[in-house]
Amino acid sequence: MKNLFITLLLTLSVLQLLAQQIANDSLLLDYYQNQRFADAADYLKKIYPEPVTDLKVLTKLAYTSKMASRLPDAENYYQRIYDTDTTSLANLYNMSEIIKRRGNNKKALMYVKKILLKDTTNFDVYKQLADLSQNVGDIPESIVYLQKANHINPLNPDVAYDLSTFYINLKLYDNAESLIDKALVADTANLLLLKGKAQASYALKKYPATITIAKKLLDAGEQAGSIVSMLGTSYYMTANYQDCIKTFKTLEDSNTGTEASYYYTAMSYKALHNNSKAIIYLDKAIEEAISTGVSSYYSEKGDSYDRLHQLKNAVQAYQKSLLYKPDPITYYALATLYDTDLKNKATAIKYYKKYLASKPKESQKTYIAYSKERIKSLGI
Repeated sequence: MKNLFITLLLTLSVLQLLAQQIANDSLLLDYYQNQRFADAADYLKKIYPEPVTDLKVLTKLAYTSKMASRLPDAENYYQRIYDTDTTSLANLYNMSEIIKRRGNNKKALMYVKKILLKDTTNFDVYKQLADLSQNVGDIPESIVYLQKANHINPLNPDVAYDLSTFYINLKLYDNAESLIDKALVADTANLLLLKGKAQASYALKKYPATITIAKKLLDAGEQAGSIVSMLGTSYYMTANYQDCIKTFKTLEDSNTGTEASYYYTAMSYKALHNNSKAIIYLDKAIEEAISTGVSSYYSEKGDSYDRLHQLKNAVQAYQKSLLYKPDPITYYALATLYDTDLKNKATAIKYYKKYLASKPKESQKTYIAYSKERIKSLGI
C-alpha cells in the first residue's frame, strides 16, 4: 500500500511537469507565431536562468535573441555554442550573420571562411564571402569568390550582375556580356540582368541592342538616370537625333539634366541643322561641366555661330575654347574664319601658323597642306 502511494505521487509529479512543459511550449509557440520575439526571449531567460550549458537551450536563446534584434545577446549565445561545438555549420552561419549585422565585416569574414573549410562547394558561402570581401575593400578577393559562386550557379542573377559590373569596371566587356547572357536564359525578364546587359552592350558600343534593352527597362518602370543616359546616347550614336532629343528632354523636365545629356542634345540639334538650339544646349553643357570637355563645347559653339554667320560670336567662342585647351582644329577654324569671312590676312596667317605649330595629327594632312599653301598665298 505504501509503495502504491509513492508510485501515485511520482506519477502525479511527472504529469504535473509534463503539463507545465506543454503549457511552456504552448506559450512560447504563441510568442513565435505573433512575432513577439522580445517577450519570448525574456520568457526563456526566466525559465532557464544562468548558467545555461545545455546546447538546445542556448540555441533557443540565441535564435530568439536574433529574431528580437538583441544582437549582442545573440552573438554571446552563438559564441558559447561555438565554444562547445566548433563543428556546427548552422551555428557558424548564424555567428557570421549576427556579426555582419553588427557591422564587423572583418570578423564575419573569419567565421564564413571557417564554413568554407568544411564546405567548399556551397554557393551561398562564396556569395557571402564575396559580399564581405567587398565590404572590407578587398576587391580582387571579392571577384575571385564571385567567380567561384558563378561557376557553381551561373544562372543566379545577383552574382551574374555583381560579377559583370566588376568586369565592366575592368573593361572586360565581353566577359561581362557572356555572364549576363547565360543568366538571362533562365530569366529573360529579370530587370537586374537586363540592366547588366544594357551596360555591357553600351560598353561594347552595340547601340541598337542597348536601345532595345533600355526601352524594355523604361517600359518596366526603371527610371534611373543611367538608363535614360544610355538610351539617349545610343540614339545619338545611331543618328536617331530626334529620339535622342526627346529622351534627354525627360531629364531636363525633371531637373536632372547633366553635362552629357545637354551636350548630346546640342549635337543632335546641330546634326539637324538647328544651330540656334545647339548653342542653347552647349551653354547648358558648359554650365554643368565637370569634365575636361569645356574646350570642345566652346569649339562646337563657335562652329554653330559660324554656320549662323554670327562671326563675332564665333570668334569669341573659339577663343574661349583655346583658353581651356589649345586644340589644333580650333586654331584652324579661327584661321579659316579670318581668312574667308573676315578678310583679315594678318590674323589668318597668325592662326594658320599656330595651327601648324600645335603639331596636328597626321589624319589632318589635308588641313596641314592647305594651311601651308594659304600662308604662302597670304604672305604680306
